[in-house]
Amino acid sequence: MAIAGVLLLWASAFAGIRAGMRITPSGGIGTDGYGPGELALLRFSTASAALALYGLATRMRLPARSDLPGIGLAGLLGISIYHVALNFGEVTVQAGAASLLISAAPVFTALLSAMFLQERLTRLGWSGILLAFAGVALIALSGGGGLHFTPGALLILLSAVVAAAFNILSKKGLRRYVALEFTSYAIWAGTLPLFIFLPGLIRQFRVAAPPATFAVIYLGIFPAAIAYVLWNYALARMPASLLSSFLYLSPVIASFIAWVWLGEIPALLTILGGAIAILGVILVQTKGHRAT
Repeated sequence: MAIAGVLLLWASAFAGIRAGMRITPSGGIGTDGYGPGELALLRFSTASAALALYGLATRMRLPARSDLPGIGLAGLLGISIYHVALNFGEVTVQAGAASLLISAAPVFTALLSAMFLQERLTRLGWSGILLAFAGVALIALSGGGGLHFTPGALLILLSAVVAAAFNILSKKGLRRYVALEFTSYAIWAGTLPLFIFLPGLIRQFRVAAPPATFAVIYLGIFPAAIAYVLWNYALARMPASLLSSFLYLSPVIASFIAWVWLGEIPALLTILGGAIAILGVILVQTKGHRAT
C-alpha cells in the first residue's frame, strides 16, 4: 500500500510541476507561474512546515550529532540537487526524453546497491529492468517527433544519479531512524540550500496565478512530505534495488494522470510501452532478487 501511494503521488508530480510553472504550449514558463528554483523552494518549504508541525505535535526526537553529515548529504542530493536539476531540466528537455532519462535511476540504484549494500539481482532481474526501461522508451517516443535532447538533458541525468545515491544513503539512515524521522530530517536539510531562491520566490508569489500556487502547495504536502515518508517506509523493509524497479510504473501512471488533469490523451504507443514496463517490473519482483 505504501508503494502504491508513492507511485500515485509521485506520478502526479509531473503534471503538478507543469501546472506550477504554468508551462506554455511553446514550452516556456508562464509569467504567472513559478520558476524552477522558486517552485522547489515553495514546495519543500511547505513540506518542511507540514513535517515540523507533525514533529512538534508528536515530540519527534532530534537526530544524533554524529548522523548529521549523512543526513545533510542525503538532503542535499535527494532534495536540493535532485529537484532543482529536474525542474530546470524539464523547462528545456522534451517530456519524453526527460521521462526516459530519469528512468535510469533504478539502474543506478541497482548498481550502487550492489556496491554499497551487497544487494544482488539475478540475470532475470536485470532482464526485467531492461524490459521495463524499453517500455519507458516507448512511452517517451509516443510523444511524437522523436526524442530531442538539449544541454538540459544532463541535468535530468544528474537527477537520476543523485536519486540513486539518495536511496543508498536513506537505506543506511533507516537502520537508525524510522521513516517519518529520517524523511523529516532529510527534507529539512535539503530545503535550507533552496533559500537561495527566496528573493525570486517573493517576487513571483505576488503575481502567480492561484492555480499555480495551489499546485505547488499540493506538491509540497502530497508528492513531497507524504510520498517521501511512504517511500522510506517501504525502503526500510525491502532491498533498494527491488523497490526502485517500481519507479518504472510511474510514467504509466503519470500518463493517465496527465490525461485526467491536463487533457493529454495517451497514444497507442504509450499504452503498449506501459504494458511492457509493467511486465518488466513483475519480472524483477518475482525473479529478480538473489539472496546474499
